[in-house]
Amino acid sequence: MLRRKLLALVALAPLAAGLGQVATAAEEKPFADVKVVLQISDPQPGKQTLVLNVANNLLKHYGPDRLDIEIVAFGPGLRLLFADNINRGRVKGLADNGVRFAACNNTMRKMTKKLGAEPELVPQATRVSAGVARIIELVQKGYILVKP
Repeated sequence: MLRRKLLALVALAPLAAGLGQVATAAEEKPFADVKVVLQISDPQPGKQTLVLNVANNLLKHYGPDRLDIEIVAFGPGLRLLFADNINRGRVKGLADNGVRFAACNNTMRKMTKKLGAEPELVPQATRVSAGVARIIELVQKGYILVKP
């Protein structure tokens, strides 16, 4: 019995290590004065630019130490986080200043089926099981939802 438990723990260790990496990538700032979640669910490049502009303006206004911000992309808005998106440099710059980017895994599965291959995401994107569920989770933690 003890041997089975030990084998189960050894088998689960790599999975637990992987989950720890995801949690680190999406680390929240518990002591930030302002907590914002930005929603992007529109495919239009203008909307994507607007979301990035809002994040940048909030960083300028509050500073990265006082602001906790996450951009959640789902539906057609997931294209913002595609590796070939024209805004990939801006995404990297914002991430370098503490902005987190969440990519809806539900949308990824549907887009993969539609496109015939999984789209490559920017390295700054962290997958979440469902974009809307992530927004709800953050709002319940006191984040302000902004949908530009």
